[in-house]
Amino acid sequence: MKGKVQSSTILLPVFIPAVAIILLLVIGTISDPELAGEAFSSTLAWITQTFGWFYMLSVAIFLVFIVSVAASGWGNIKLGPDHAEAQYSFPEWFSMLFSAGYGVALLYFGVAEPVLHYSSPPAGAAETVDAAKQAMQIAFFHWGFHIWAIYGLVGLVLAYFAFRHGLPLSIRSALYPLIGDKIYGPIGHAVDVFAILGTLFGIATTLGLSVTQINAGLNYLSGDIPIDIMVQVGTIAIVTIAATISVIAGMDKGIKRLSIINMLLAVSLMSTVFIMGETIHILETFLQNTGSYISGIVERTFNLQAYSRSDWIGNWTLFIFGWTIAWAPFVGMFIAKISRGRTIRQFVFGVMLVPTIFTFLWFSVFGDTALNAIMNQGVTTLISDVQENEAVALFKLYDLLPGASIMSGLTVLLIITFFVTSSDSGSLVIDSLASGGLEESPVWQRIFWAFLEGTVAAVLLLAGGLNALQTMTIASALPFAFIMLIAAAGLWRALVIEGYRNSSLQANTLNRNRGRAANLKGRLAAMVEYPSRDVVHDFIKNTVTEAMRDVQSALKAREWKAHVEFDEDMVRATFTVERHDHMDFIYDIRITEYLVPGFSYAEVRSEDDESEKYYRAEVFLRRGGQAYDIYGYEKVSIAKDILDQFESYLHFLDTSPGELPWEMDAYDDMLQKPER
Repeated sequence: MKGKVQSSTILLPVFIPAVAIILLLVIGTISDPELAGEAFSSTLAWITQTFGWFYMLSVAIFLVFIVSVAASGWGNIKLGPDHAEAQYSFPEWFSMLFSAGYGVALLYFGVAEPVLHYSSPPAGAAETVDAAKQAMQIAFFHWGFHIWAIYGLVGLVLAYFAFRHGLPLSIRSALYPLIGDKIYGPIGHAVDVFAILGTLFGIATTLGLSVTQINAGLNYLSGDIPIDIMVQVGTIAIVTIAATISVIAGMDKGIKRLSIINMLLAVSLMSTVFIMGETIHILETFLQNTGSYISGIVERTFNLQAYSRSDWIGNWTLFIFGWTIAWAPFVGMFIAKISRGRTIRQFVFGVMLVPTIFTFLWFSVFGDTALNAIMNQGVTTLISDVQENEAVALFKLYDLLPGASIMSGLTVLLIITFFVTSSDSGSLVIDSLASGGLEESPVWQRIFWAFLEGTVAAVLLLAGGLNALQTMTIASALPFAFIMLIAAAGLWRALVIEGYRNSSLQANTLNRNRGRAANLKGRLAAMVEYPSRDVVHDFIKNTVTEAMRDVQSALKAREWKAHVEFDEDMVRATFTVERHDHMDFIYDIRITEYLVPGFSYAEVRSEDDESEKYYRAEVFLRRGGQAYDIYGYEKVSIAKDILDQFESYLHFLDTSPGELPWEMDAYDDMLQKPER
């Protein structure tokens, strides 16, 4: 482990081009920010006019695809071996994916976007009841299911191929169904370089938005702190140091704890405004706007203002969707990293439904409270304040409520913690991309990326090039949208073949169960005995390995290559049949530990011993644990179970319409660690 920490894991064909392009773009922006801004703005206008339809169609496909996969029988497939368990609890998992996703965006746009749409709607008269309804429905549409479908698709593809098929946790793996092992060559390197650029500049853009809002909050709390570029650069420096500390702490101690703090602060602020504001009105608008969103989701998804051309859709809908697609490599990969062990259905439910409901409630609490103040309390100055400076919108709303200073202070703290979470999680993801998908890397590499993110954000603010880089981030979403469509097609093919394999293997389950039923002694042993570790160890080492060698000898006589191995340290017996043109057959017996159940007989377990453990000899195949114990089986019954599983394996190969190439070595790494 020490060697890993001291040595570099950098993949030079990815690292060098990425850093070189970043430096060139930063230098170019500093040299002539006005020219850079014009170039990026013209590029954005061209993409909006030419490919606006493609963005909207792609996002619609992403949403339909990911929901369909979750609703199908594929939803039960684990993102990892069948026996894998979720690494994080649901609250921890949700907190991390939400903080990395768009926590800062809610704070920045939660008040500003509804007010701006109300004062300047895309259609109809401004500052009317219809404009208010339209403003909330647009905000819901921009930050609802579509956003999380984009993040979720990338995360699902990466988690599936990485944890279930052993490919690198990297954007390049999404292209495996198309180009195979070429993902490890120049094409794969180019994809990861693009992902690094989109991620880094996307983070720099978000950091720029964050510091302007932090600066506005500090100015509100203390009139002595001006809204000034140097204050914002200093804020970036301080928060970057905090992000570096979090990066050093790692995923569990750093990002997870900060994410939980983020959620506690966000829920506290939202609850406070909900209680102090027009509570009944908020609940009514939440339900009404949610219904309007659901009923109009299809129309808004495909609305390109084809008959009434304006800049609105490019400045808002396409901007937000394009920015999200550009950010998808970062957020999707981060979500994938924390989702191992969950089923596809759990993943989609957690990634899409829960954050979307929370977002709708957030906009209802903050956005509708602001609109109610404008429409029913006559606080029209809020409109001009927001139009002048979007960053102050939330703090201006607090002025209308009791305890404004306290809430403003908590909001500044929340923006900082969201800022830190985005920076350190982004650093982990970029470092993984620059290392070819490796999850473990030296600390100094993560520190390098954290400081580079802060440096880029500060330089862009000083040079006035933040808006230009925002535009570049959106433009970079165009090729990645194509990559996402290809990745979706590859995932679909993989799931079709996996579903076929499972059906094929189940066809022989009945015969296998009948064979087990005949072994009365073994079944009774498994049901009523609670053996010690030493007993199960000797059973696996002797009885199981002898049965495996009997099968090995029988196959050898027919010129089949089979191997038997016993791992003393992990107490695991492995039977492997080599197939040069197909994935190898692996039958694995591992020792697993359990607590003796409370219903066990008195003579087996004493009442005062609540912590007694027993052990099982469980069967594991390539696709994961099979959840049955063969302890107590005789050699002939173990040999029959091996042959039953081998027969199912051959049945799948003989009848399958196709095979996934990566399954050759898919679970070799997973088999190195026993899991329950």
